[in-house]
Formats: sequence, structure tokens, C-alpha cells
Amino acid sequence: MTRPRQLADAPTLTATVPRQLVHRAAVAETLLTGWRRTGNDRFSVSAQWPRAHGLHVSPDWSAYDPLLVVETIRQSGTLITHAEYDVPLDHQFVLQEFQVSTAAGRLDVGPLPAEPEVRLVFTDVQYRGPRPAAARYTAHVLREGERVATADVAFTCVSGPVYRRLRGGRAPDTVTAIPVPPGLPPGDVGRALPSDVVLAATDRPARWQLRVDTAHPVFFDHPLDHVPGMLLLEAARQAARLTTGGRRRPVAYHAHFHRYAELDEPVWIEAKGEHGADVQVAGGQGESTVFECLVRTA
Repeated sequence: MTRPRQLADAPTLTATVPRQLVHRAAVAETLLTGWRRTGNDRFSVSAQWPRAHGLHVSPDWSAYDPLLVVETIRQSGTLITHAEYDVPLDHQFVLQEFQVSTAAGRLDVGPLPAEPEVRLVFTDVQYRGPRPAAARYTAHVLREGERVATADVAFTCVSGPVYRRLRGGRAPDTVTAIPVPPGLPPGDVGRALPSDVVLAATDRPARWQLRVDTAHPVFFDHPLDHVPGMLLLEAARQAARLTTGGRRRPVAYHAHFHRYAELDEPVWIEAKGEHGADVQVAGGQGESTVFECLVRTA
């Protein structure tokens, strides 16, 4: 007689967390698969990295890009803020600082999708009433028990009505992005597709115009009223590659976000090499600096 199938015989099933908890519209761009609390303000988040990705896996499918680590950590902080600190889903998150360092040579793509663990510790949680209004968290990303990245992140969060007042009526359906200028050759910035090039040439060396294509399915996974931080970090990545002549690859980022980068004004990216392995990148709009990022290369 065939014995009944036991629960222990069943395969372990994995699904992504609800995409709304990580501010994604596409399930394919949702990297997290679960979470649990491990202590006071301490959490463990599970993730899965695909073996192929249009942006965050190398064209030859051999290595994960450090910006995939950045996106994983960003999603982890957003998830925990909603799920464990009860911040409503209509609240907007404003990134202030993101510092991340990855271990060179430990982001290779294996025969199966990688399933890293992200260990988070929330510190300096500031409350407005019963819910957090700002926080900082550290993250350690482990792959098969081995640390592959560390990060420190600071952000604020505001309610939908406060955000709308803060933006002064700017919304995805009221702001039109400026035309996208022709991009640099993809190979110059380490990309395979012209659509993934985010820098356009100018008449000045080490200065480029940011290409803001609101149809890009990764950077603009859903409509936005401003340039997303991940697009600015990709600009820093590409500028660092150009500054080092393609001989070095980014392994760490330390970014400060000063103000929103608007869609309807050009953003100018400038870079200069520092100390051989470091590249300082800045993005400006009008008379203001919108972000600064120190990129460490290896």
C-alpha cells in the first residue's frame, strides 16, 4: 500500500513577500522572501537573487552587481518599517544616506539562485506619535553564512498628505520628464543595452547629463514624481567606470541625498578620481547639489 505523503516529504516552498511592502509594482523586482524578529529592533530577512537580471547581473551571467545588494538592503528596511513598526503603506520614504561595502569576489552567480540573509539592526528610531518618522539601520548580508556586504542606512518617512504638501503639487501625472538625450556607448559604462546607459555626453570632460527614461522597467518600476535614488546610484557607478577607464569596478558606495532630483529639469553628473581607488561623484540641478557619492573601486 502506498503510504500517505507526509509533510516532511514535501518540498520547501518559497514565495516573495507582498510587493507593496517593498514599494515595488512588479513581482519580478521583489527580491525578499520572508522575515522574522530576532530581538529588540533586530530582524532577519531572507531574499533570493535571480541568476539573470536585466540590470543587476553581469551580461555574461557570472556576477551580481553590488547595486543588487543595495536594492536588497533598501527593500529589507522598507519591509521591516511597514511590517514590524506599523508604518502605513501610503507613507513615503525619503532616503538620506546609504553606505554599503561589498566583499570583492563574493558576488559570483552560482548554479542556483543565491538566497542571502540580511540581518538588520534598527537604531536611532525617532517617533512622531505612535509611529517612526525617521530611523537608521545597519545591515549585514550573509550568503551561506559568509558575510558579503555591510551597510548603514538613514531615512525619514512621511504620510501621504504631508508628502503631497512637501512636493508642492508635483505628482507622476502632473510632471513631464525632459527629453532623453542620446547615451554613451554601452560598453564604455559596462552595460550591454543602450537603454541601460544613464549618462549622456556634454562639452565638458568628466561631466555628463543624466538620462532619465521614465519607461525604464527597473528604475521606474512604477510612476514617480522624482528621479529615484537607484538611478542616481547607477549614474555614480557608470561615472566611476568612466573615470577609471573601465579598469576598476565599484565595490562600495557612500551616498548622501540632499534633495529631490526633479524630472523636468536636467541633472548634471560630475566625477573626479581620488586616491587612485576612489571616485567622488556629485549630481547637480540648477544651483543645488542633489546627491554626492563616494565610490570605492577594486
